[in-house]
Amino acid sequence: MSLTVENLEKNMAKLTIEVSAEKLDEAIKSAYNKQKSKISVPGFRKGKVPQAYLEKMYGVEMFYEDAANILIPDAYADEVESSDLEIVSQPKIDITQIEKGKPFIFTAEVALKPEVTLGEYKGVTVDKIEVTVTDEDIEAEIKKDQEQNARTITVEDRPVEMNDEVTIDFDGYVDGEQFEGGFAQDYPLTIGSHSFIDTFEDQLVGKNIGEDVEVNVTFPEDYHAKELAGKPALFKVKVKGIKAKEYPELNDEFAQDVSEFETIAEYKDDVKARLTAKKESEAKNQKEDAVVEKVIENATMEIPDAMVDQQVNQMLQEYAQQLSYQGLSLEQYMQFTGMTIDVMKEQLKPQALKRIQSRLVLEAVVQAEGLGASDEEFDAEIKKMAETYQMEESQLKEMIGDKEKESISMDIAVQKAVDMIVEAAKEA
Repeated sequence: MSLTVENLEKNMAKLTIEVSAEKLDEAIKSAYNKQKSKISVPGFRKGKVPQAYLEKMYGVEMFYEDAANILIPDAYADEVESSDLEIVSQPKIDITQIEKGKPFIFTAEVALKPEVTLGEYKGVTVDKIEVTVTDEDIEAEIKKDQEQNARTITVEDRPVEMNDEVTIDFDGYVDGEQFEGGFAQDYPLTIGSHSFIDTFEDQLVGKNIGEDVEVNVTFPEDYHAKELAGKPALFKVKVKGIKAKEYPELNDEFAQDVSEFETIAEYKDDVKARLTAKKESEAKNQKEDAVVEKVIENATMEIPDAMVDQQVNQMLQEYAQQLSYQGLSLEQYMQFTGMTIDVMKEQLKPQALKRIQSRLVLEAVVQAEGLGASDEEFDAEIKKMAETYQMEESQLKEMIGDKEKESISMDIAVQKAVDMIVEAAKEA
């Protein structure tokens, strides 16, 4: 085999890989063995038609697609591994020659890891982030504990109020005609949740149980059902039930129920301390982001589009994994939201680009400063990973290969780079 590299614009490269004619013949033989059990020819038992006969009758081309699929993955992987190329995208494959008795030649267009020229990265200036916890912040946090400990009561002696949970029947009409999905019975709706379009929920405030209400709304212009987008609608609604939350009083008994403290004053002090720690952590992350952003601005690099596309696809996979924990597939999510895969990819591109830029400049700082991971730091990271996966450290070490070990060590070094540039940063 042989590899030829042609550098293209914007850190793209075309790899031309040549595989010997002998290996192509072997792949054609393998393709024949794979297909022969499915081929029926009069005069031969199924699966017993000779390869030469099939090539004579139908042409050897019938085996080319399978043969190429057999050859390409290993040939590409072997040539890339033996080269010093840092490829950061999936290859775009194109077959340029496939003919029995001749070398098999294909090209792979790939993105190469961009070089980064660092500008100023020590002592960059960012805005100072003030950490304050207001009385309103504390009240909002306490309200969450009240919400969790509230009890739901049935209301019969007053009309609907904001934050009530109502049970309704509704029937929707557009242009005087009922529309699909616009009908429901005994539907639970929290007033003020904004789960229904426009002012639907607001128009139920003040209505009594048993009352029939006509609700007039307009569908958003970007509504996922195109036939309804931007159109006015009439909903005939019956209020069938009202429930409200009854919140516990803020006293010492409440503090004892929801915390380890005896008094409401101690509980509030703890809420303030927790909020302060949370905001300080958020401020630290914001400062890190701001410093890295400055370092990116001061650096130069040319990111190939294929690298961004690769990152976008990875982020989509991560999001699909998160959805699966909620019992949803990516396809179901798109149906519910009216989103398309192309729109999602386009929306993810800026974030994907930022991820790539951040990693590249931080790896450049690692190289510039000669940062690395000590054996003790590596072992500590393995210990954390083992605890996360509930495995023995020795077992995890045996499972991970050299590339994974390099990646873990680089992650440690990158965090050191973050700590270093943040420590050196100035606050305005």
